[in-house]
Amino acid sequence: MRKLLNTIYVSSPEAYLALDGGNLVVLIGEQKSRVPLINIESIVSVGYRGVSPGLMRFCVEHRISLVFVSPTGRETCHLVGENNGNVLLRKKQYALSESADDCLEIARNFIIGKIYNQRWVIERVTRDHAERIDQATFKQISSELQLAIDKCLAATDIDSLRGIEGQTANRYDLLFDQFILQQKSDFRFYGRSKRPPLDRVNALLSLTYTMLAHECTAALESVGLDAYVGFMHTDRPGRASLALDLMEELRAPLADRFVLRLINQKMMRPNDFMVKQDGAVLLTDDARRQFFTFWQNRKNETITHPYLGEKIEWGLIPYTQALLLSRYLRGDLDQYPPFLWK
Repeated sequence: MRKLLNTIYVSSPEAYLALDGGNLVVLIGEQKSRVPLINIESIVSVGYRGVSPGLMRFCVEHRISLVFVSPTGRETCHLVGENNGNVLLRKKQYALSESADDCLEIARNFIIGKIYNQRWVIERVTRDHAERIDQATFKQISSELQLAIDKCLAATDIDSLRGIEGQTANRYDLLFDQFILQQKSDFRFYGRSKRPPLDRVNALLSLTYTMLAHECTAALESVGLDAYVGFMHTDRPGRASLALDLMEELRAPLADRFVLRLINQKMMRPNDFMVKQDGAVLLTDDARRQFFTFWQNRKNETITHPYLGEKIEWGLIPYTQALLLSRYLRGDLDQYPPFLWK
């Protein structure tokens, strides 16, 4: 199994990134910080001042992904090096992406994994906090999600599958506000608002989903797949459709539960956010630095992979699923095994 390498997070919008030998140099005004790039697989920066050509070349040559995100959590730039892997694998991926039946077969397992994991988040909250939730509604929606898995198995086209996914996502979102058990007056969830996020919960979700999408993109590229050619999300210039496919099954157990931990364990508090003139709610610079630390710590926690039976870090789950997908495309597996958390 691959070793989990480190990610460097640069949270200041005023940072300029440069290279000195084998070190990343972060320049903020008169301040200069230096970080060795050995054992680094990714640099994520919220900055907009820029990056030196020397650092870009070093990252490309050493396959260190360089990602810029906006303060609202949207990825604005993504630099990677030369593709890894066998070109025959990517040709197989492209061929299957043109087949409606093959797209349905692969996308079905992505969505089954997503619904299964959403249901277990609901079941876990029901078990642990029964006295603080509307149990009847939780049980009703959990049953609906179980039935939705059967509907996925019976779906005959990709549009039907997308419809099932959309319906279950709406039902799951109805419960999300009840997942928030602490700081209720300051952290309320009324539904997703993305560009920009309009409340504290959406600010955390948007940034976390961006981090997860980056992890999935890097994982797919590391095993030789094209992150921009998906099976469920349609092709669109600049959109990493396969990364969005892959992250669907990881949203609930990895991203949503991380955000809920930040709120329920009071790791993030109301004064960690600011409101812009357009209504966008953002993390402050200091809070964003804390966020990245918490995210890296989460990635370092371990779990026994439900399919492989091996204990690995959460941060390796996107890579593991990308590897299993590549094995399916090569014909080594009869079907793609989704990540089923419990």
